[in-house]
Amino acid sequence: MNGSQFTDIDPPGGNGSLRAQFGAVLMESRKVIELIAGKLRSEKHVQALCLSGSYGAGLEDGFSDIDFLVVLDDGAFDTFTQTWRTTLSTVGEIVLWREFKRTDLLVNAVMADWLRIDLLGVNADRIRIGRARNGLEVLFDHTGLVEALPEVLEDTGPDPKQMQYQFEEFIRILGLMPLAMGRREYFNAITGVFHLRNLLVSLLIEETRAPHWGGALHLNRLITDEQKELLGSLPALVPGREAAIEAHLAYAAAYLPRARKLADRYAIPWPERFEQVTLGNLNSKLGLDVSHLLH
Repeated sequence: MNGSQFTDIDPPGGNGSLRAQFGAVLMESRKVIELIAGKLRSEKHVQALCLSGSYGAGLEDGFSDIDFLVVLDDGAFDTFTQTWRTTLSTVGEIVLWREFKRTDLLVNAVMADWLRIDLLGVNADRIRIGRARNGLEVLFDHTGLVEALPEVLEDTGPDPKQMQYQFEEFIRILGLMPLAMGRREYFNAITGVFHLRNLLVSLLIEETRAPHWGGALHLNRLITDEQKELLGSLPALVPGREAAIEAHLAYAAAYLPRARKLADRYAIPWPERFEQVTLGNLNSKLGLDVSHLLH
């Protein structure tokens, strides 16, 4: 494992104890992975088992959860769910268990030592949808399904519908500012800025098109130093009329030009009329100069 992945674990002047601690965590996690793979290798309804997420991409650290991808026979979800729970019970005490059965099977588990283990179960026809070998570590593959996947997926850019929704959502939340100010809902205004921040972060990741997004707590390796400086320069989320207005406008100034640029790059329709009306409303209802936010 590349020790450079632990550069932010020890505090300044530390003696490396945390580095050693999380190195040990990785070793223990590997033992857990080997134990689980060994128990499932002979299960008759299991065609393949892989690591995905950080472990699958070789980007794991001492904080990473373990993500498994399992390929199951058709109709085996119910049977396998109990098998999976029994298997995890041999690793340790399960203190949180959540399962979702829709098109695929999703199980989230937290163990007593707070090791997080997630499982995605798919049938053979689903393994081929939107997946490549890159980002998967094969633990076993009885039927060659994973081996048959392309090495990498072609990057076709962001999902236009998803991005169009995010553009509209940013403008919609920005447009709620007169409501929050009129009602003096300054704590709710903080929530609005929080949503704007999340949408900005998603936009920044789309700009870099970084592979292997990982979980919610992976951001440092997905965005550039310039993007980090931008996020660090934005106002803190604190209640109060002036602070809320300042924050909304600062996030709009950071988001809108970059979003328009991304929309132009990928020929995604921009909600120009909605943006125009919304900014005009901020000017008329709150007396705000938003000319710098226009094209």
